[in-house]
Amino acid sequence: MRVLLSFPHAIGAPGIGWTAWNQADSLIRAGLEVHVVAGSVGRPVEGAASVTTSLAVGPTRIPHRAVGRERAFRWHDGVARAVLRRTPVDVVHLWPLAPGLTATEARTRGIAAVREAPNTHTRHAWDVVSAEIERLGLTGADRTAHTENTAHLAMEQAEWDAATGVLAPSEAVADSFIAQGFDPRRVFRHRYGYRPGTRRAAVRSAEARPLRAVYVGLAEPRKGLHHALDAWLASSASQRGTFTVVGRMLPGYAAHLGDRLDHPSVRVVGFRDDVPAALAASDVLVLPTLEEGSALVTYEAQAMGAVPLVSTAAGAVIDDDVHGLLHAPGDAATLCAHFDRLAADRSELARLSGNALAHAGELTWDAAAESLVQAYRDAVAVSEGVPDAIPV
Repeated sequence: MRVLLSFPHAIGAPGIGWTAWNQADSLIRAGLEVHVVAGSVGRPVEGAASVTTSLAVGPTRIPHRAVGRERAFRWHDGVARAVLRRTPVDVVHLWPLAPGLTATEARTRGIAAVREAPNTHTRHAWDVVSAEIERLGLTGADRTAHTENTAHLAMEQAEWDAATGVLAPSEAVADSFIAQGFDPRRVFRHRYGYRPGTRRAAVRSAEARPLRAVYVGLAEPRKGLHHALDAWLASSASQRGTFTVVGRMLPGYAAHLGDRLDHPSVRVVGFRDDVPAALAASDVLVLPTLEEGSALVTYEAQAMGAVPLVSTAAGAVIDDDVHGLLHAPGDAATLCAHFDRLAADRSELARLSGNALAHAGELTWDAAAESLVQAYRDAVAVSEGVPDAIPV
């Protein structure tokens, strides 16, 4: 299978750049012919059939803001379309944002085009985040990537309409698109993964000791850190245990959290490059997110034997009470009960930790490539008009 992967940012850079790079790398190692069109290259894509940059001069990256974000995205889309016109491929894999030039070209040429959906449908994400910000009284406090932007949505809609369908890395993402009117046959499921490292992972001990919890990610209302802290401080675990916050904090949100961050059991350490180290030093990962695509840290946690205590919106690939414990978004009472349960019964912690660690082998990027290739095949079938290509 031949794939053109269009990514309008620095592929290999932290964040979605790391996700896109791992997709390309795992597809190449699976034997696919991969042509990469990226804004710039943050990490070389070894083995790619071709690599084209749209927003770089030699090794120098041109920031989107230097030419204007919308203009930069349109320029990148035009470069990707030009590559498509001269490169025979079977599937076009697009990352946001773009005005749909490449997707339209693919459709004209009878080529399947799939659009990555790293988060839930944008309208759904905005509604969820804005409602929580309003509930907390933080309207106008911090601007985030999920602040409403009509031009942004119009650009996304153009690409969604032109593409064969969207790639959904979790049920939450798939459901959000279907709720917005997408034909379920145009929503292709796949998933993300983690990259095994050299750090040793171990099953957590059943011996009595204080519970160690960690939150990893940007501290913002969308991620629900306030719910995690409320649950933690109401639990018996906070009496002797520790709750570590790893990640940058939005200023207005940090001010809102106030005394909760000053509790003796809470440690705020800021951004850290070595996430596996933070997970290896903890018993549980806490992620009570309200809206998410499929958080990579939930894969990494299982690889380190840390038990995910996450919301159903986190997009974690776990079975409840097998590899971790799930709660509904915003349900601090259930999360508090989970803290109490594992603080009081370390044998339960050890059981879940062992299951999570055993599960990790199924969660690598190489395993994720298999689901992505199947999604490509499904998209090709739909683009070719195969009846009932996707079971609904």
